Order: sequence, then C-alpha cells, then structure tokens
Amino acid sequence: MAQITLKGNPVQTSGDLPAKGTAAPSFSLVAQDLSEKDLAGIGAKATVLNVFPSVDTPTCAMSVRSFNEKAAALNGVVIANVSADLPFAQKRFCGAEGIENAITLSTFRSSFADDFGLRIADGPLAGLCARAVIVLDGSGKVAYTELVGEIADEPNYDAALEAASAAAQ
Repeated sequence: MAQITLKGNPVQTSGDLPAKGTAAPSFSLVAQDLSEKDLAGIGAKATVLNVFPSVDTPTCAMSVRSFNEKAAALNGVVIANVSADLPFAQKRFCGAEGIENAITLSTFRSSFADDFGLRIADGPLAGLCARAVIVLDGSGKVAYTELVGEIADEPNYDAALEAASAAAQ
C-alpha cells in the first residue's frame, strides 16, 4: 500500500505501482463505445496512462486537457485517460470541452485499479483511482511512473512526456 493525501488528509491505495522496467499487468478497460480496450488495442509505440479519480473534478479535467495538448506533437505517443467514470460521463466531458481526439477508458468493469495498486482504499474517494501517470513502451514494459502524492495536485507532465518520447523511439 502507498500513502497519498486528499487535501492534506492521509489515504491509502490498494498497492504499489509496477516497477520501472517490468511488464505492466495486462488490462482491459471500457472505451466510450463500450468496447473493451487493452494495450494492444491502443496500438502505440508508447502509451501514457493518465489515471485519475473523475473527469468531474477540476484537476482531473485539467490533466486530460494538458496531456492532450502537450502530447499532440509527439509521434508514436498516445495518451489514454483512465478513470472510474462511466464511458457516458467521459464522452460528455470530452464533448463539453471540445476535446475530439482524447482516448478515455473506464475501469468500471475491470480490476485495473487493484492490478496497478491505484484503488483508493479509504477516505471519501474510496473505490476510485488515485492520480498517477504510467508510461508504457510498445511492448508493455513500464518506462515511467508517478503516483501524485496529493490527489488535488497535477502530475509532472514534462517528465511523463519526456519518458514517453524516449519510449517511442
């Protein structure tokens, strides 16, 4: 278990992120059209998993916008925005924000949050995903991880995108 905070109050996660250089746990998440997507279905040289509690919070919304804007110029890099939101809410959010090319994936029919050690185990957001960034190379190996210590804080976009760019080479 890892400890993070929510507005300064300690909360626990269900485990630890996979280590850099190891194979990421296999996963299947639900896309906006309700289809199942795994890493192969995303089909990129490098994938940034932008994991967060819900698109209906300001910091989570900012991370979706920021990653998609900053990664637009990177060849071979895909941003996959992962939360427990239902695909309908993710689609509504992207439509309202005018975000057309974002990949949003829901954990609602999967064990992703537990498999990656990101399920918030206690506190008011229990059951949702902690805020984290995981960069996977084209073979599914972990190239970078960041578990954001304070849920209300944004991730380190530059470090994640630098790792993704290197992994896409």
